[in-house]
Amino acid sequence: MPSVIDADTHVDESEATWKSLEGPYAKYMPLTVTPSTEGVPPGVLNAPFSRWWLVDGKLQSRIVRDDAHHPPIAAREVHDPQIRLQDMDRLGVDMQVIFPTFFIRYIQSNEEADVALTTTYNRWIAERCSQSNGRLRWIAVLPLVDTDKGVEELRWAKAHGACGFFKRGYDLDKQVSDPHFFPIYAEAEALDIPVCIHTGHPGFPAREWDRGFPIMAAFITLIASRIPDKFPELRFGLIEAGASWVPYTISQLAMQQRSQKLHERISTFDLMKDLFRANRLFVAIDPVDDIESLLTFGTEDNLMIGTDYCHSDISANLNALDEVKGWADVGRISETVARKILDTNPRTFYGLPST
Repeated sequence: MPSVIDADTHVDESEATWKSLEGPYAKYMPLTVTPSTEGVPPGVLNAPFSRWWLVDGKLQSRIVRDDAHHPPIAAREVHDPQIRLQDMDRLGVDMQVIFPTFFIRYIQSNEEADVALTTTYNRWIAERCSQSNGRLRWIAVLPLVDTDKGVEELRWAKAHGACGFFKRGYDLDKQVSDPHFFPIYAEAEALDIPVCIHTGHPGFPAREWDRGFPIMAAFITLIASRIPDKFPELRFGLIEAGASWVPYTISQLAMQQRSQKLHERISTFDLMKDLFRANRLFVAIDPVDDIESLLTFGTEDNLMIGTDYCHSDISANLNALDEVKGWADVGRISETVARKILDTNPRTFYGLPST
């Protein structure tokens, strides 16, 4: 394989992420909150979920992670980018694309807090990744309450190395097709930077509900609302929900079409044969997916894979990239398809330079 790109990794934000919040923005600095265990019977507190961020008067989970079950703290919190690069070398990874953790469930409502936290995060992660000689690439988080500020921040992010911007299936209680987001989509298209629709949902506690349903809803909404037609050069990624939802959502789209054309026969095959390529839709798969079936949906040029590096939930699999290589070794996919999943497709989606 010429190179391997881990298309979905994370950073575990720490107090260091927010230390530059000063002046009027200092009041929005996230603070770590841990409950007292005095008098609490054993087993009542779920250890990984016994820590929170307190930000803008709201609590959101700050999962407890350790070095025994996760990458070392210097790598996952990017205190030392070189430690993370050494871990990548051990895993056989040439490049990682880094998504946030904090913003997966962050509730955006206060415009000033939204600007303070997103811009602070972007400047911190950009500085961390700048020390990696291009091997660590980052996904920007935009202030979405005020789209003018979102556009401004997207321009800054592109100029400082961002290779995509983070979006959830629902933000501000709006679907991805809501015109509120159109100015940001238009600017992303002009800047050649993709929309990265990642699992997550504002609110607490969300747990695993936010993993698949918002992604499926976003996919159906994008196609049904013809958003890719409105922005004909914009790329869309659907990330960290695997791809086993693809057959179901395509059948739902076919049923929608059938309901609108009562006297016409709707062919699911005709609907799916060029759906991903024509609409520039990229999907981060999981090794549990039925890869042979997925390829029948015309997805060869649109599949990527990530390890969810830093996390240890059901999406995490540090061996995910090797499993793709294993598929090729046993003939489940060709070497060409394996190369596309591990390198060509994520490189195309994120607009990364050729090797």
